[in-house]
Amino acid sequence: MTVNRLFAFGFGDTAAALARCLRGEAWEIAGTCRTQEKQARLRKENVSTYLFSGQEAVAEGVLSGVTHILVSVPPTADGDVVITRAARAIAANADHIAWIGYLSTTGVYGNKDGGLVTEADPVSPKSERGKRRARAEADWLALGERTGIPVQIFRLPGIYGPGRNQIASLRQGKARRIVKPGHVFSRIHLDDIAQVLAASIRHPRAGAVYNVCDDEAAPPQDVVAFAADLAGLPVPPEVSVEEAGLSPMGRSFYDETKRLSNERIKTELGVRLLYPTYREGLKALLDQGE
Repeated sequence: MTVNRLFAFGFGDTAAALARCLRGEAWEIAGTCRTQEKQARLRKENVSTYLFSGQEAVAEGVLSGVTHILVSVPPTADGDVVITRAARAIAANADHIAWIGYLSTTGVYGNKDGGLVTEADPVSPKSERGKRRARAEADWLALGERTGIPVQIFRLPGIYGPGRNQIASLRQGKARRIVKPGHVFSRIHLDDIAQVLAASIRHPRAGAVYNVCDDEAAPPQDVVAFAADLAGLPVPPEVSVEEAGLSPMGRSFYDETKRLSNERIKTELGVRLLYPTYREGLKALLDQGE
């Protein structure tokens, strides 16, 4: 039996969801984390882990036998740390790496004033975070061209799932209904990210770019109100963006608005979303006690 080996740079929620999605198949899972505490926890879950802060070079042997690589470590002002520290090890193991998936952000599109965005639209990031991601995307695609490894880019909007959703925020007293007229966000459930990644692993295409989102971009205050009604919790009062006292990063999410097309993940990868909108996703999380 052929054994596939997934290595995740930045073994977080998305990598864990993908590992669950691949469970039952012939996969070995490994990745990096930043602390010894997380390393010990992941090893109990049969995930081989390596400490990686972004400051140290990755030895060629770390990727020995690895067939698939997932990258979720965010770039810094100095560039993509995984490219910087692991490019040599990746190139040395290129003959057996069949897929690299880079998790990016829909922020690379910049502001579209609520317009529909497809993967064919040019990137035009306005925020520093979006500019860093756009540069990292280009660097990963260039690495794929140099090494012959199929590199795929996955552009993600707001992510929700167990422990990171509006119901959880309401229960913690942290949820707010921040209103900016005409503003919408796109979202995606962790389990749907995982099934998109798994579908791409089965059907890699060098240079492919995918918007990974559900079917409905929605005003954030509507999602909070739905979550409150669903969970039987008080609906927080509305507050304007100007009154919210957001951090510069928090405010940046309200400086751009767009509606994302997800047709490509459906037509090219054959994905059928588990949670087509936030309504199905939040109902499932409530039923699961999450």
